[in-house]
Amino acid sequence: MFNCSREVRKFHNDEVTLPQTERDEMRDRRNANRTRLKDGLKKKENPSVREFHSQGSYSMKTMTQHPDKDYDIDDGVYFDKADLKNADESEMTPSQVKEMVRNAVDDGSFNTKPKIKTNCVRVQYEAGYHVDLPVYRKLISQDALGNEEVYYELASSEWKRSDAREVTAWFDEENKTQSPDSINGRQLRRITRDIKKFARSRANWIDKIACGFMITKLVIETYVADEDREDRSLYETMKAMRDRLEVSLEVEHPVTPGAYISRGADDSTASFLKDKLSDAISWLAVLFESDCTAKKGLSAWDKVFNTTYFTNCLEDEESTKSLATVIVGGSNSGGSSSRMVQPRPTHGEK
Repeated sequence: MFNCSREVRKFHNDEVTLPQTERDEMRDRRNANRTRLKDGLKKKENPSVREFHSQGSYSMKTMTQHPDKDYDIDDGVYFDKADLKNADESEMTPSQVKEMVRNAVDDGSFNTKPKIKTNCVRVQYEAGYHVDLPVYRKLISQDALGNEEVYYELASSEWKRSDAREVTAWFDEENKTQSPDSINGRQLRRITRDIKKFARSRANWIDKIACGFMITKLVIETYVADEDREDRSLYETMKAMRDRLEVSLEVEHPVTPGAYISRGADDSTASFLKDKLSDAISWLAVLFESDCTAKKGLSAWDKVFNTTYFTNCLEDEESTKSLATVIVGGSNSGGSSSRMVQPRPTHGEK
């Protein structure tokens, strides 16, 4: 396989992972929302929040760059069940709790009013991204022996046992255990971001392809580590993921027994992902040809990610080499002998 590892790593760092400035901006908005919600609840004499916990791709650090900053930040809001009571001491329904949160966080400063969704309260920002506030209640139960169990329920169409913090813990452990390195977020996380970036590389794919959570679960199942070659790890993981989906389109939830991320055995979004992975694998076939060149190989990666980034890297490198040759190889005013700069080899490993 023609070696484009350096360019794949560079593409991840420049075009895939979020810049720190955007991370900081989203963190600040998240924290401002937390303050706004706590103040709003207090003002309306509603129950206070027990704790907040970020979750989803924001918490797992698998978010990828989007040209329109269409980011989804999940910030879980946790209450004690005993506090969620109406004036007549009846138990608040999921709809009532979400309405309480929506009303508290809406301080009149938003151009788009916060909305109640099935599994959260959504706060939309003009910058393009939104903050989802899934609401949970904490419960404590006892078994026949008096042993206590603490668990959480999500305010959905009904109260549903769930706690997204378990998903973050699952991903972090898999990333630590499976990755061959410990730098730059570790390789499994980088490959997850890369494949999510591929899945969002065409606007007309967005509503048809698997969600980020499904992609993350599939990467965990099929990841092929390669400490020396980032490009080979990415290619082999994409191939293994496609082969896995050829066997079954069903994808189980990683921490909730009996639950699935996919919607049945013929999930159209999983099928669409499978087909697009097959396309990418065919586009990258040139990397295995004996006469593959840097231009051919990098053009193939451009096609996968719908970009010109990779061939631009090659053009920039060739321009730099040419300039170095002219400057160092030409005669100087002092008449000293010229010498040629030998650039570091970049490609050639098959």
